[in-house]
Amino acid sequence: MTAETSQTLDRGLRVLKLLADTDHGLTVTELSNKLGVNRTVVYRLLATLEQHALVRRDLGGRARVGLGVLRLGRQVHPLVREAALPALRSLAEDIGATAHLTLVDGSDALAVAVVEPTWTDYHVAYRAGFRHPLDRGAAGRAILAARQHTAAGHPGYTLTHGELEAGASGAAAPLVGVSGVEGSVGVVMLADAVPERVGPRVLDAAREVADALR
Repeated sequence: MTAETSQTLDRGLRVLKLLADTDHGLTVTELSNKLGVNRTVVYRLLATLEQHALVRRDLGGRARVGLGVLRLGRQVHPLVREAALPALRSLAEDIGATAHLTLVDGSDALAVAVVEPTWTDYHVAYRAGFRHPLDRGAAGRAILAARQHTAAGHPGYTLTHGELEAGASGAAAPLVGVSGVEGSVGVVMLADAVPERVGPRVLDAAREVADALR
């Protein structure tokens, strides 16, 4: 901790992060051990966070993330979606396929913005709010590839076929260099394979979105 930071705020944020990383909640004693502070401090932190609905405690006394965190999160997605829409519209019209921005939500990939092409006779129906495991589909796999990537350049794009919907292929590239945002930009189309030009075009769109979010 430096002189310019708040120790109490730091501890409160650490409590939220710890609770966000567990599905079954944590007791005061468990939080005390993980934070390295006494139980009285933890009680005060939880009481303050509960006042703002950021934490709730069940009948057994285990603390969990509260609904207030969801309300905060809902304000973030519209801002990200708005910034991404121009690049997604251009991508969808250029490729003639459904374009999407996908963000990490726990262990899932969550589509937060979707743009369908206006000139095609048919395209894949892909809706905002659709979620799937990170290790299935191009959007999630691109994010995982970025996590494993080293500093030697851009991780590139990912291609998949039939992992989320029979007969559908996908291409996605991760957002790179955007602080606090982990996600990807991609397209999904009804095709046996992704045309050669699609991957590089998706990569360009991901860079456009990343620039818009910086």
